[in-house]
Amino acid sequence: MLGATSSLAAEEDPWEGVNRVVFRFNDTVDTYTLKPLAQGYQKVTPDFLETGIGNVFSNLGDVVVLTNDLLQGKVRDAGIDTSRILFNTTFGVLGFFDVATRMGLQKNDEDFGQTLGAWGLGSGPYVVLPLLGPSTVRDAAGRVPDAFLQPYPHMDHIPTRNITRAVDVVDTRADLLSAERMITGDRYIFIRNAYLQNREFRVQDGQVEDDF
Repeated sequence: MLGATSSLAAEEDPWEGVNRVVFRFNDTVDTYTLKPLAQGYQKVTPDFLETGIGNVFSNLGDVVVLTNDLLQGKVRDAGIDTSRILFNTTFGVLGFFDVATRMGLQKNDEDFGQTLGAWGLGSGPYVVLPLLGPSTVRDAAGRVPDAFLQPYPHMDHIPTRNITRAVDVVDTRADLLSAERMITGDRYIFIRNAYLQNREFRVQDGQVEDDF
C-alpha cells in the first residue's frame, strides 16, 4: 500500500524537489509579509466590511465563472451566473451585498483550468508557482486567459489598479487564515494533496469515484 502511494505521488509530483524549494520561498514570503498584513487587515476591518469587500471581488470573479460556464456548454449555470452579476451589481451595490445568494442563486465555481479538464485535457504534473502557490501544468496555463477576464488588465490608472489588486490579495489571504488550523504533518504534502483532490472534485463537478 505504501509503495502504491509513493508511486502515485511520484507520478503526480515528479518535480517535488524543485517544488519544495519554491514552496519554502513562498512560505517565507507569506510568513514575513502577506500573513501579517492579512492578520492586521482582519483585526482592524469590521466583519461586515470585510464580508462586503470579499463580495465585491467575488462579484468581479463571476465574470470568469460565467465565461467558463459558456465554454463548457453549461447553459443553465451561465444563466444563473448572469443573473448573479446583474442582481449583485445593481441591487447589491456593485456586489458589496450578495443579494443573489439570498434569492437562491447559488454561486458556481469555474475557471479555465476546469474548462480544459472538461475538454479532456489531463492535469499534468503538480507544480508550485512562485508567489502564486499550488497548481498543475494545466491550471497554470488556465490562469492566462482567466487573467484577461479580470479587471486589472483593463485599468489604466496604475495607482488604482495596484491598490485594488493589493486589497484583493490581502482579503483573499485573510479568508485563508482560519483554514490553516487544519494543516497537519508535512505542510507541503498536506497542501499538495488537498489541492489535487479539490481540483479533481471541481473538474468532475463532484462526481469523483471513491478509491476505497
